[in-house]
Amino acid sequence: MLRRGRAPAVLALALAVAGCSTATTAPQVTDGPDIVIGVPLAATGNLADEGTLARRGYDLWLDWVNGARGGIQVAGVRHRVRLDYQDDASLPPVDAQLATKMVTDDRVRFLLGPYGASNVAEVAAVADHAHVPLVSANGSSSAIFGRGYRYVFGVQTPAARDLQVVFDMAAAQRPRPTTVAMLSADDTYSEEVAAGAVADARAQGFQVVLDQTYPNGATELAGLLAQVKAAAPDIVVDSGHLLEAVALNKAAKDLRLAAKLLVYTVGPAVPNFVQTLGADADYTVTGSQWTEAAMYRPDYYLTSDQYVAAYQRKYATRDDPSSQVADATAAGLALERAIEEAGSVEPGRVRDELASLDVMTFFGRLKFDATGQNVYKPMMVEQIQSGRPQTVWPLELAGSPAQYPVPTWAVRTGTPDPAPQPVKLPATGMPMG
Repeated sequence: MLRRGRAPAVLALALAVAGCSTATTAPQVTDGPDIVIGVPLAATGNLADEGTLARRGYDLWLDWVNGARGGIQVAGVRHRVRLDYQDDASLPPVDAQLATKMVTDDRVRFLLGPYGASNVAEVAAVADHAHVPLVSANGSSSAIFGRGYRYVFGVQTPAARDLQVVFDMAAAQRPRPTTVAMLSADDTYSEEVAAGAVADARAQGFQVVLDQTYPNGATELAGLLAQVKAAAPDIVVDSGHLLEAVALNKAAKDLRLAAKLLVYTVGPAVPNFVQTLGADADYTVTGSQWTEAAMYRPDYYLTSDQYVAAYQRKYATRDDPSSQVADATAAGLALERAIEEAGSVEPGRVRDELASLDVMTFFGRLKFDATGQNVYKPMMVEQIQSGRPQTVWPLELAGSPAQYPVPTWAVRTGTPDPAPQPVKLPATGMPMG
């Protein structure tokens, strides 16, 4: 009887000892030093607005990795992430200087890209030479990815395909537009997008009636728009940046340009475009890397709806995040996932994991081809309607149909076009007497 009475107590003691033994052998997570990531990025200069959007995207990712995730765990050690932002003043040579300082003096092991293809190209050369992984958020030209680099990766759809989706949409409109005028800033990215757009337009049967470049950063573009007006195209496309898009749209109004569709590579999806132009921004179109209408089923990070909510909460706005914001967040996610999969912060091992990465996110599929580009993600089309960007293509994701053709400026402003001035010919011959 006594022996039987002790059995439960002995069993309880054994279980308690076993529990203690299990607790003491469980892997312990310790805190390690911060992972410092270098980010040369425009805070001043002609790309400052776009740089601000990219920084918002990086910071949204930082909230996730340090907040919700508590850092990145590597072999039982938890590392918080610190982003080392330095202003490149929108100048590519400064990016080269900053990147060199970051990898040599500051000893950063990873880089996230600046805004602009020419800027990214400078950082890419430094990163590859130093064997430091670079994930580009806002640079997708062949000037970056056509050089055989092994340590450079980009989350965006390649530049040459940026506007293909716009011509897909245009070809479906009725009456179908037939002619195109192509304008481009003379930087690497803009010219590559323009070349791809011209090829796409011709492949779909559009006639390109004008193909002109202008100096990057130019804002006095009325003369160029006068040439466009004389060519009378159905579609006007500008491959440039926010400053030039605003200047071109103002000139289009002043000259009463009667195009049926106005397309900008950068502008309509950037809040400052609408804030600057007001109702004159309506009907403009852009190809977007991502919009809030994207319905990917992520297996990593947030859904699109959750991402929009996080952005609006953090920045106290009702605006949706632009594609420039989403690009940057996606770049951070790609680097984070690669570090986790590598189980290491050694740059070479992380580089190998980036090369084999294949993950679905709110932004779409993140997977890189042999050149480091993401050729696996489609583009979308946005149009400004009543002051807000609306996804209009592809049709299955469209929140609203495209508004086409664009009403004339006379209709939009409620004022008739000015009467053409008579041409005064020079006098010839002798006066009649």
